[in-house]
Amino acid sequence: MLDFCAEHNIVSDVEVINMSYINEAYERMLKGDVHYRFVIDMATL
Repeated sequence: MLDFCAEHNIVSDVEVINMSYINEAYERMLKGDVHYRFVIDMATL
């Protein structure tokens, strides 16, 4: 699958968030206001 995506220039869209934003991110998810996958910046732990 990864080779297929690389060959066809298929990429994912992500929104990098700080750990301190996790509650707001969860609320946005519940509201359906998320357009990208959330990725937590582990350096903010």
